[in-house]
This record gives sequence, C-alpha cells and structure tokens, in this order.
Amino acid sequence: MQTVFVYGTLRAGEVNDIREAAARNEIAEPNLLGTATVRGHLFDFGAYPGLVADEQGVDVIGDVYEIDDELVAVLDEIEAVFPGVEGRFLAREVMVKVDDNVVNCRFYPVTPHAAKGLPEIKSGDWVQYRTTR
Repeated sequence: MQTVFVYGTLRAGEVNDIREAAARNEIAEPNLLGTATVRGHLFDFGAYPGLVADEQGVDVIGDVYEIDDELVAVLDEIEAVFPGVEGRFLAREVMVKVDDNVVNCRFYPVTPHAAKGLPEIKSGDWVQYRTTR
C-alpha cells in the first residue's frame, strides 16, 4: 500500500476519478484518508490542471488516498508518466498533513516550462474552478 495526493481529474467525481480507475482495472478501491494541501501554482491546461510545486505559492487543494500498489501503474498511465521519459507530468513525493498525521505521498506535478503562459487558478482548487469557469 502507498499513499497518493490527487488535485485534479483524479479527484472524486472528475473525469479520471481514482476510484473508477481502480474499479475499471479490478484493483481494490482506494481508501480516502482526507483532504490536504500542497503549496504551489495551479494552472489551467483546458481539460485538466497542472500543479507546479512552490513553497511561495498558494495552498492547492487535493485528496489523499491509500492505494494498492497495483494502482500506481494505472495512475502513471493516466498521467503519461513513463520510466526514463520526462513528459508534462512527473511522479514525485510530497509530505502533506491529513488531520493530525503527516503522510508521504506520491503526486503528479507538471514541469514548470509546461505551464508557461497558461492561466493560473488562484484559488488552488481545480474542482471549484472547473465548475464555475
């Protein structure tokens, strides 16, 4: 088991909902541990957001799930993260606080140059932004 921080289309109810991705691949349902934030800048790529981690940024809202190890490969495929290839999204680790616990999570930020010139989502909340744009 490992943990993952999701901030965009992998969130519940979104197009790549992590629970639905697990079900489609017959993998155990992820366990929602709670909501957390990562400091950074959230950008609008159109159909999805991209997070550039930055301590000087805003609190980007996401959800933390405990997931089966098998689900990592599915998430990597959704985010187009492949070994030895640096694409738009990267697989990284981040420490987040969920309730009173600090959790080390996998997450998928974008490379800073990928977001160049795109509109920033100042609220740090993709779901709220997407439903009101």
